[in-house]
Amino acid sequence: MSEELSNPLPPQAKSAPAFAPSEPPNRHLNFLLAAMLLTLHGAIAWGGGEWWQRGLLLAHFGLFLIWQPVWRGERQVPLALALLVLCLGAFFAVAGNWWLIATWIAVLFGLIGGGVPGTIGRRDRLVAILGAVYLVAMLLMWVVPQLFTRYAVPQEVANVVRFGLLLLPLVILAVPRDERRGGDPVIVDLFYSLMLFLLVVALALGSFVIQEVAHGQYLLGLAQALMVIAMLLAGLSWLWNPRAGFSGIGTLLSRYLLGLGLPFELRMRRLAELAQTETRPEQFLHAALTYMLELPWVTGLGWQSAQSAGEVGRAAQHAEHYETGGLRFTLHAARPFSPAVLLHLKLLMQMVGHFHEALRREQIRQQSAYTQAIYETGARLTHDVKNLLQSLRSICAAAEMRGVDDNQAFRALVQRQLPQITQRLGATLEKLKSPGAIEMNNVDAAIWWQGLQARYAGRDIVFLSEKVPAGEHLPAELFDSAADTLIENALYKASKDGPLRISVALSAGPRLTVCDDGAPVPPAIEDDLLSAPVPSESGLGVGLFQAAKFAAQSGYALVLADNRQGRVCFELKRIG
Repeated sequence: MSEELSNPLPPQAKSAPAFAPSEPPNRHLNFLLAAMLLTLHGAIAWGGGEWWQRGLLLAHFGLFLIWQPVWRGERQVPLALALLVLCLGAFFAVAGNWWLIATWIAVLFGLIGGGVPGTIGRRDRLVAILGAVYLVAMLLMWVVPQLFTRYAVPQEVANVVRFGLLLLPLVILAVPRDERRGGDPVIVDLFYSLMLFLLVVALALGSFVIQEVAHGQYLLGLAQALMVIAMLLAGLSWLWNPRAGFSGIGTLLSRYLLGLGLPFELRMRRLAELAQTETRPEQFLHAALTYMLELPWVTGLGWQSAQSAGEVGRAAQHAEHYETGGLRFTLHAARPFSPAVLLHLKLLMQMVGHFHEALRREQIRQQSAYTQAIYETGARLTHDVKNLLQSLRSICAAAEMRGVDDNQAFRALVQRQLPQITQRLGATLEKLKSPGAIEMNNVDAAIWWQGLQARYAGRDIVFLSEKVPAGEHLPAELFDSAADTLIENALYKASKDGPLRISVALSAGPRLTVCDDGAPVPPAIEDDLLSAPVPSESGLGVGLFQAAKFAAQSGYALVLADNRQGRVCFELKRIG
């Protein structure tokens, strides 16, 4: 995992004066790099202690401040830090010795080399390589030998340094720069820069130590240092991904970077636990962000969504925003977030967004399930009320058509029907109080069969007396709903198409069969009759669909057993 070097200087307060160096356009970066290397070359290769050597070093430092890829140029630098930078530049120019120059060249090499992995264009990569080669050659051929008191640089090497290495900055000056999209700055990888810096320092100091201890030739000491570093890099490359069962230091490093003081796995586990214990999305957000306040870098967090908004902790000078899944998070900190820390925080925010979205969908699903239960219960009970209304209409019709001698028969009809209608209407009202909760009351099949015959006594219905086994039980709610729906549909069919023979039979199983000798169900609606709403002239077209669905929920099946001219039969039977 790489980390981009961010601006180490905080933005300026409004009341403090500051200067803001403008970021150089991309097309001028090669010119600035070449000018920076040329001034450095003139100071250390041609200076020789002259007064203008200090001026070139100061100019080199100024060009470095304009070229540097560490912080963005549009950011304002406070006056105190600006003065500190100027003092450092003056100290580098006045008191710069060979040890300081060697360290500075190693730093430049790390900065230039650290930007190579993020460089896309070929010409930009070539410029970076040429600059790195120049710095390494200048360090090993000229600067390090100056550190030896008993070593004099040969004239041939001095000529190569003064005239040969001068060609590299001139080539950089001549190479046109690749155009970047949107003016993206140079990205410097911190770990690459540190690694390159340490390698150069190890090479320079290693050759210096070998030469001083062995009192040998500098080139021999340099070669020995190169061999040691090469063997060390070969060993590290093998340890990075070995093949002997050891996981390798690459895995260990990745584990460390992913931990980064969170620890990441524990944070994720805690978020998962909160998602299981908190049922409401807003409560989960508040609990999760409150838990994340334990992170040492965060002083406050806020969220905003279409449903709610809130914040925990306290606001600070620096804030970062992140959006995921319809949520906008705001992270507050006393100091700017480093890219690696910000990456981990964004991963946590993304997981919080995922858990919040899952809880929100679960809440919507529960509400939809409750609404669906209300709809299904209401639709089913609507047909129950409709059937009860048909029974009341039958009583009203009998009262209107009765003669003087029919008082006794009418009284018997009312005594049979009204208690059953009252009982079923009370059961319907109870179902409305708890949608979706269906209590199946099993009753004796023979008693239910007698009640059905009494309920439809006097109607043109034939009740076939089949043998019902003793002790047979059936769910009264289901059989009442199915029988009323099937019989009322058959009676409506008879009133529309003419007199029909309607028969109802109850057999072992239990199995309820309702038949008529009228026209068959049209093929256009036969397939959807029991599985979906169908067009209807007398109702909503969902009576048989609701009856079939109620039967399936109760472990029964309502089917069209026969559908031909002169015989149309529906059956309600147990599944299995």
